[in-house]
Amino acid sequence: MSKAQPLLVDLVTHTSYVPPHYIRPISDRPNLRDVQSSDASIPLIDLDGFDGPNRSKIIKEIGQACKADGFFQVKNHGISERLIEDILWVSREFFKLPESERMKNYSDDPSKTTRLSTSFNVKKEKVSNWRDFLRLHTYPLEDFIHDWPSNPTSFRRIVGDYSTNARGLVLRLLEAISESLGLEKDYIEKALSKQAQHMAINYYPRCPDPELTYGLPGHTDPNALTILLQDQVSGLQVLRNHKWVAVNPIPNTFVVNIGDQIQVLSNGCYKSVIHRAVVNNSVERISVPTFYCPSPDAVIAPARSLIDEQKPPMYRSFTYGEYYEKFWDWGLQTGCCLDMFRA
Repeated sequence: MSKAQPLLVDLVTHTSYVPPHYIRPISDRPNLRDVQSSDASIPLIDLDGFDGPNRSKIIKEIGQACKADGFFQVKNHGISERLIEDILWVSREFFKLPESERMKNYSDDPSKTTRLSTSFNVKKEKVSNWRDFLRLHTYPLEDFIHDWPSNPTSFRRIVGDYSTNARGLVLRLLEAISESLGLEKDYIEKALSKQAQHMAINYYPRCPDPELTYGLPGHTDPNALTILLQDQVSGLQVLRNHKWVAVNPIPNTFVVNIGDQIQVLSNGCYKSVIHRAVVNNSVERISVPTFYCPSPDAVIAPARSLIDEQKPPMYRSFTYGEYYEKFWDWGLQTGCCLDMFRA
């Protein structure tokens, strides 16, 4: 185990101020008073009937959301309310464990498939983010589950069930996104090659002064598709028309956002959205994103049927391994790592 950085979950019990290495420069602070509410403005798509009479309607709605916003919310998605309650419960319980028990999972090596850490990249960043996280590889499940925490005792069972259900939802969404682009329904799934799935359990403690720092600064996701489960505490914000918009939690829904790889596969038709996490001074927040990724050797390029004389390829081809290495070195800087891969 590498030398551990102090986790926020332990630090906040001993401090009533934001330590200097978490404080952002004045020009790079959240400016929370200038954030718009998402009420009625974020697409909420009902997936009921996707495999039946509503399929074409749902595909059209998803395509419109991907093109206009790069993100949307879904309900009637097939993941039970009980499982959603269980994953949020076991996530909180993990971060309540004694420090000695939690830290058995600590590592700042991004190649480890199960690791507890803090901020984003503690080896390189100059300013830390107000976040702890447990990162897990989850597909194929049998390859990774034995490395996951065994405390709480129900952790592996609940997280395994959740990640399997999340994969089912992602595959349905990838079908819809492929069809909305006029592609075969399995086009994107095949383009991702053997595929990989990760998830994170993000813990954002109460912050003495939320205006000074971020949970995570603005960034796009490097993967193909992310589905996010939020608890009932606001914190996710997305950039729309140069304004930050709060995506307030709706019970038993997921936020879906397009990642960089689908922006490439769609030849820029669908947008990978810049989003961030902010913190508050009254209550902790838990979020559970599931990241669906190409395998490292997958070659990503714009779909040929989406290229013509009027719409030449916007991006060169590359392997996902090459892309992720640059993303990790890039860090969570404002903007998008995709600019480095333009044709």
